[in-house]
Amino acid sequence: MHTLTDCYLRRTSQEEQQLYDHLLYCVQTESPQAIIERFRRLFITTRDYQVPEIRNALDAIVIAKNAEDNFKLVLNRCCHIPINRWQMQSTTQAAIPALVSLFAETLPPGSVYSRSARRTRQLVGQFKDSEQYLTLQRLAHVVESNLNPKLKFDRGDRTIGNLIDRYPYLYEHCLLSEDSSYEHQQTVRQIKTQIQRRFELNLSKYVTYQVRLAQTARSQQPPSRDRALQPVANPTLLSDRELGAALREFVGRVQGPYTHRDLAHNFLSQSIKTSSYRAFKDELYEYLLGSMDSQYHQLQFNDKLYDYLKNTLTRYDSQKPSEFLLLRTSSKLLNFLVVDSPQRPDHYIFVDMIANMGATPTVLLLLKIALLCRQVKPHLEKRFSILFNHYEAASGDGVPWLIKSMENVHLALSVHFGSMDVSCLKQLM
Repeated sequence: MHTLTDCYLRRTSQEEQQLYDHLLYCVQTESPQAIIERFRRLFITTRDYQVPEIRNALDAIVIAKNAEDNFKLVLNRCCHIPINRWQMQSTTQAAIPALVSLFAETLPPGSVYSRSARRTRQLVGQFKDSEQYLTLQRLAHVVESNLNPKLKFDRGDRTIGNLIDRYPYLYEHCLLSEDSSYEHQQTVRQIKTQIQRRFELNLSKYVTYQVRLAQTARSQQPPSRDRALQPVANPTLLSDRELGAALREFVGRVQGPYTHRDLAHNFLSQSIKTSSYRAFKDELYEYLLGSMDSQYHQLQFNDKLYDYLKNTLTRYDSQKPSEFLLLRTSSKLLNFLVVDSPQRPDHYIFVDMIANMGATPTVLLLLKIALLCRQVKPHLEKRFSILFNHYEAASGDGVPWLIKSMENVHLALSVHFGSMDVSCLKQLM
């Protein structure tokens, strides 16, 4: 989640509050079409708004000395007043992308006489280049995709940004800007929950279909017409074979009767007895490499990982391991293995792992870290939001490794941190 910033602390002017109160009243009493028309007259054409005091309030906002910095925040809040209300009803959700698309119609400032109207058009044009508008566009795409769910993705024709609806674990990092209100945060969480539940339901249906298909094949008796199986679509962008392999990796047994969750629990139980943080890091290194391809070890990855752990938080080396150290170590490992920050978006180690091991084993390594420390899950999601932002404008066929890794992360987080019943998955093992 975003931390408290100056955006939250910024004082709302009397004119701004007047504009918000007016729009809130209109949203409660008018149709979405009427509200969209109000936005068009206020912010796009900047003409013929029938409430003079609101027109005057907007004029005061756009000609203020701080308008260059504040207007994008004001307009963003204006947009979220109807969006938060419309999202609550399925019958009005389609108005959300219609409202956001309105800003694609910005008009040149020079075609109006009024100084404040020209300034409004200029600031609306700048709004289109802001983080606030980018998050609005992403939200509109998610809502539109949720209303018309499609499983197909044409990698040649669509960008990575068009995949945002598929990954609810990115929503809190990609659909919120630093000035997002509490109400909008709640809206995004509701959308996230709704789409995540739908994915888990579709995945359960797909797995059940595959299990019954296998049972029918083993019985060697063709089903009757009444009991014929209805095909269920694969809910991911992975092939059926890739999806099956990923589910076996994430949920299946890996060492005798033990699953990865069991191994994580066993490691945590043993780490309590470890004498020092230095010794803990050695044991963590062994735990992490337990699921990796030995051939990749020979390509010097293990040396890089060992050296990184050895030099992590060395001032604590003589202390006993603690939850604090586990969280800090896990966060730093994810920075090292995936990507550090938006300011330092290098991710050559992550790409190298995928190239040498494949997307599923690479994500499995990240899952093993998340299973040790559930508090690090948002940090893992944030790493992938950085990659998503970095490649947002890239075509799907240009970065297929990113699509496969994001699909694998969605699967791994769904089966281990979601609400679905994983017992049906074990029938595929």
